Amino acid sequence: MAYQLSPGVAWSEIDLTTIVPGASTTEGAFAGNFDWGPVNEIKTISNEIELVRWFGKPSQNNFTSWFTAANFLSYGNNLRLVRSANTTVAKNATTGATVLTIKNEDDYINNYELNGTTNSTVANSAGMFAAKYPGELGNSLRVSVWADQDAVAYGSWQYGANNEGVTGTSAFVQSQGGANDEMHIIVVDRLGKFSDGVANTILERFPFVSKAADAKNDDGSSNFYVDVINTRSNYLWALNHAQNEVTQVSETSSWGLPSVTQNNTGHFVATRYGQSNSSYTMNLFGGSVGAPTSAQLEQSYDLFVNPEEVDISLVMTGAHPQTVSEHVLENIVGERKDCVAFISPDMANVVDNAGSEVDNIKQKIDLYNSSSYGVFDGNWKLQFDKYNNTYRWVPLNADIAGLCARTDFDRDPWFSPAGFNRGQIKNVVKLAWNPTKANRDDLYKSNINPVVSFRGEGTVLFGDKTMQRKPSAFDRINVRRLFIVLEKTITKAAKYSLFEFNDEFTRSQFVALVEPYLRDVKGRRGIFDFKVVCDTTNNTPEVIDRNEFRGDIYIKPARAINFIQLNFVAVRTGVAFSEIVGKF
Repeated sequence: MAYQLSPGVAWSEIDLTTIVPGASTTEGAFAGNFDWGPVNEIKTISNEIELVRWFGKPSQNNFTSWFTAANFLSYGNNLRLVRSANTTVAKNATTGATVLTIKNEDDYINNYELNGTTNSTVANSAGMFAAKYPGELGNSLRVSVWADQDAVAYGSWQYGANNEGVTGTSAFVQSQGGANDEMHIIVVDRLGKFSDGVANTILERFPFVSKAADAKNDDGSSNFYVDVINTRSNYLWALNHAQNEVTQVSETSSWGLPSVTQNNTGHFVATRYGQSNSSYTMNLFGGSVGAPTSAQLEQSYDLFVNPEEVDISLVMTGAHPQTVSEHVLENIVGERKDCVAFISPDMANVVDNAGSEVDNIKQKIDLYNSSSYGVFDGNWKLQFDKYNNTYRWVPLNADIAGLCARTDFDRDPWFSPAGFNRGQIKNVVKLAWNPTKANRDDLYKSNINPVVSFRGEGTVLFGDKTMQRKPSAFDRINVRRLFIVLEKTITKAAKYSLFEFNDEFTRSQFVALVEPYLRDVKGRRGIFDFKVVCDTTNNTPEVIDRNEFRGDIYIKPARAINFIQLNFVAVRTGVAFSEIVGKF
């Protein structure tokens, strides 16, 4: 307790209720090629509907990446997704003569944001609006702006029936003494790329937004059209005011001014915004996609490298080149040591390669270093692409990661994701090849997990090995994931011992914290037994003098059954079972 210098009553509160927190183990992570969406920005996606909304539909350019993401989401609901792109080639469609590459929101704010009446110099010739993201899809957009206060003219505007009426002066600007600030903005899918082929579908409506930079709604939120577009539109960024789009400068040069300005004599004057010749309909052009290079894919995966910034558990590599998968194995999961990478062979190793599959897959895995943080499967699947009415060959690493996520939901991370109970693969028209028992034996010896179609049983993951070549408990997926869970959770709990005294009280408190958690894991069949040591045997005077704290946790992990031997013994009628049991 604190010392008091004069009589009084003091009190303090000491919290000894700390527990070992749970650790999430189902977050998928993937970086890939998509036709739409922010570039080099992590988005959390929960389902296929959100995948389409943020990153567009599959195309011939990106279907392996797209279905890698979609297949994981068919098992789990938590995917950290990054769009990677060749930003030298990928461009945002614009309404002006110049196209730009605006990768994401941070890039827009730092380089292109329209603040008040000031626009980025580089965006000056790019027109009034840019597509939200790089890609050809942006060329499907049209924007129509109605900023005219003429009621008669409004009746002839082609989108007039889709708004609430003639524009005029907003309540906020009127209260400041200004006038004519209201406008309508309509976003249209002129080519039907966002609307299942239905051209000229209205995607978004922003009625009665304001030209005034300080305009507010009744709830205090901004009604300035630039802020509204930038925060609410799924399709556009605002780049310039209309004076850079058309020649009526006298009518539009006031756009972006606050409702009250100070003139050159020092007096404050209410702003009267342009009220005629202010209707514009603009198509966006110049958008393009650019498939990422291997180096750009690696840079996108680097967004996942810091465990303090992003929590992930299951990292997929899709159909990426070997150099990218190696980068993930060595520099992402190998550095973090709290997640697992999932890798598939090349398509050429297994598709239309009859008789050579085993040798080619084994040659492929031999190119990678041994690691208990990697899982290598041995197949591809054919699945139906409902968006394009065709069939696609897709690697299986997202499905294997998905099985781990589903196992977490149904049981626990330390259960094997393989076999007939938990290893059923979804969305399979057929496998690239169906390995025989001899094939599976050969693959398994090289730490390759076969995926097999069994008649009447479906398609099943039939192995649970990691890529660790050294025989040990860590050459199994369930053991590796068990220790990831234990290490993540107990490490989180241990940080609350930092800066405490290394004495008997702190050490006892640590043991009392960890042992109940491990007993719970044991009760849920994750471990056979454990022991926690945190006393003077490992916290010696030398350790204490170095300001260190030692806690040794011994674990006997549970093992998943990989091999079953059934012995059926025929016995003569007169023989007692007790005479022969255990003799074979």
